Amino acid sequence: MQTENNSNTPVQVERDQGVGLVRLNRAQQLNALNLEMRQAIATAFLALSGDPAIRVIVVTGGEKVFAAGADLRLLVDKSSQEVAELNLPSYWHPVASCEKPVIAAVNGYCLGAGSELMQMCDIVVADTSARIGQPEAKVGIMPGAGGTQRLARSVGKPVASLMLMCGEALTGERAYQLGLVSELAEEGQALNRALELARKVTFMPPRAMHAIKRVLRQGSDLPLPEALQLEQNEFQKLFDTTDQTEGMTAFLEKRKPKFTGN
Repeated sequence: MQTENNSNTPVQVERDQGVGLVRLNRAQQLNALNLEMRQAIATAFLALSGDPAIRVIVVTGGEKVFAAGADLRLLVDKSSQEVAELNLPSYWHPVASCEKPVIAAVNGYCLGAGSELMQMCDIVVADTSARIGQPEAKVGIMPGAGGTQRLARSVGKPVASLMLMCGEALTGERAYQLGLVSELAEEGQALNRALELARKVTFMPPRAMHAIKRVLRQGSDLPLPEALQLEQNEFQKLFDTTDQTEGMTAFLEKRKPKFTGN
């Protein structure tokens, strides 16, 4: 992969054979999320989402830390009205609403807003050094970017309450056991494994990937009958794509399919 930004930018973006890599780059500040970094993440996701050559996005931090949370210097002297005026949710929208598959590669500390960013991703690969937590209560607040709602839906209310109310962090192994993490890698191997999975996604039919992501996202908040109908509708639409014909024909002809996104 070739880096598109210089080494001083808060986020580095790389592209390679259908994979877009977003690398958080404030190592000296433990990738604490200030406004500049949040804006850079949003800009990177918008660019990669709009690039037809990119089929999957990987987001990662450094070797020792994914992201240690919000930069408290941004928030320490703010009133509730001033925080509202920052419009922090707008910075996360390009990540949370991204139609393409997103994979997180997590090493070391993944706390607060960093954990919330991780939870916006579709697939999470963490290594054994990972420590995932929502310790916002320790500084007098609570999560504000999905850290209560996504967490409870992933690990259940009892574990979410432990993490939120006591500030307890999960090891990578425990997070994997609970289903918060998709796959556990050896220490230092999270990014390599995430990139391996990303390359697999690049060979999948893009419209089917988008449909699967849409159904998973929307269906989880619907009653089961409505969610099943949503799935059926998306399933049927894929039969109007050339990728469906190519995929099934290639299977019957015992060859690898060549998906185009049509």
